[in-house]
Amino acid sequence: MMISEYGNKQLTEEKVFKDPVHRYIHVRDQVIWDLIKTKEFQRLRRIKQLGTLYLAFHSAEHSRFNHSLGVYEIVRRMVVNFREFEEWDNDDRLLALCAALLHDLGHGPFSHCFETIFDTDHEEFTRKIILGNTEVNAVLKRVGIDFPLEVAQVIDKTHENKLVISMISSQIDADRMDYLQRDSYYTGVSYGNFDMERILRVMRPSKDEVIIKDSGMHAVEDYLMSRYQMYWQIYFHPVSRGGEVLLNLALRRAKYLHEEGYVFKQAPKYFIPFFDGTLTVHDYLRLDEMVVNFYLQEWIHEDDEVLSDLSHRFVNRDLFKYLPFDGSIITITEIEELFRKGGVDPEYYFFSDSYSDLPYDYDRPGSKSNRRPIHLQKRNGELKEISSQSAIIHSITGMHRMDSKLYYPKEKILQIEDPEVKGQIINLLNELA
Repeated sequence: MMISEYGNKQLTEEKVFKDPVHRYIHVRDQVIWDLIKTKEFQRLRRIKQLGTLYLAFHSAEHSRFNHSLGVYEIVRRMVVNFREFEEWDNDDRLLALCAALLHDLGHGPFSHCFETIFDTDHEEFTRKIILGNTEVNAVLKRVGIDFPLEVAQVIDKTHENKLVISMISSQIDADRMDYLQRDSYYTGVSYGNFDMERILRVMRPSKDEVIIKDSGMHAVEDYLMSRYQMYWQIYFHPVSRGGEVLLNLALRRAKYLHEEGYVFKQAPKYFIPFFDGTLTVHDYLRLDEMVVNFYLQEWIHEDDEVLSDLSHRFVNRDLFKYLPFDGSIITITEIEELFRKGGVDPEYYFFSDSYSDLPYDYDRPGSKSNRRPIHLQKRNGELKEISSQSAIIHSITGMHRMDSKLYYPKEKILQIEDPEVKGQIINLLNELA
C-alpha cells in the first residue's frame, strides 16, 4: 500500500526509553511516537504483564506497556538486520513496527485470567481497538486509509504477508523473545535468559517466515529450553494460579449477585457491561487493574459473606491451600459432595485447576499441532525442520506436559462441625498430599 507523507515522517531527534532488558528502546518514526502517546496505549501501563504472579514473585509488577515497547524494539532490530537481504521488502517496515507495538493492545486487567472469567479475547479486542473510534485508529489512518486494517490483520494472523506475521507471532518471534527475558528479569530468576543477540544475527527473512541460519541452532536450543523452564518454574507457579483462583471466584460471585438483584454498597458500574454481555470497546477500555482493585477493596465491606471473604483473601494475599491432583484416588464430583456435606460451598471454596504446555511442535500428518515449524537454513540453501537436526529439540517436540492442582481453604475444613465428615475430608486431603 501507499504510505502517506506522515507515515514516512521522522522525528527531528530520536526518542529513547531506558530499558532494563534492551538497554535502550529507540523511536525515530513520528507514527510510533504518536501511537505511544495515545490513551489506549498508555492504558497498558495499568495492566500487569504477569497478572497475579506478583503474589508469588514480589517484583513481578511490570506492565504490558513495558513488554509492548520491548517487542517493538526487537522487531525494529530485525528490520535493520533484514535490509541487506533481497527477500525483505522495506515497504513493510512500518507495518511490522506498528503491529509489534500494538500486538497486546486489547489485554484486560490481570491478562489471561480476566479472559477466562468473562469469556473475552484480547486479540479480538486488539482488533476492535485498532479498527474502532479510537486515538490509535486515528493515528494509523493518517498513514493510509487501509493501514489500520493491515495492522489488525498482521496481529490476528490473517494478513497475506506471512513473513511479518512470523516476526511477531511464531515459535521464535519478538513477542516470546521479549517476555521470556523481561519476565525473568522482573521475577529475579535466570531461566528466561538466552542469547538473543546471537539469534538476531542468524535470523533470515524468507517469503513466508523467519528462518534461522544453520550455525544458530544451539542458540535456538537455549531459547526453547528457556521457554520450557519459564513455563513450569514461573508461569505455572501454584501461588500465582492460586491468586487467579481467588480473583475468578470473587468476580464470579459478584456477577451472580448482580444477576440476583443484590444491592451493592459500591455499585459495580464498570463491571455491569461485562456481567450483562453488553460490552463495547469503550466499556472495555475503562476497566484496568486500578479499577478492579478498587472494587475488590470495596467489596470486602459488602454484606454478602462470600464476596466479602473472597475479596479480602485476594487483596490481602490470604490464598487457598493447594494439593496435586491426578484423579486416581477420587473424582472432583466426590470431593465436592464431601464439601457440601460439611457445609462448605464447593462453588466458591473448592477449585480444580489444570494446565499444560507444548514447548515445541509443528504441523505434520497425525499431529494435533497447527503450529509452523522453526526452519534451519543449511549452507546449500536447503531448509530443515529444526528437531530433525537437534537431539535436544527432538526430545521435547510434541511433548505435551500437564499438571493439576486442587485449591481449598484449610481453615474452613477445620471448622466443619460434623466430626465424621471433617475426618473424611482431612484424611482424603492428607492422602492426596
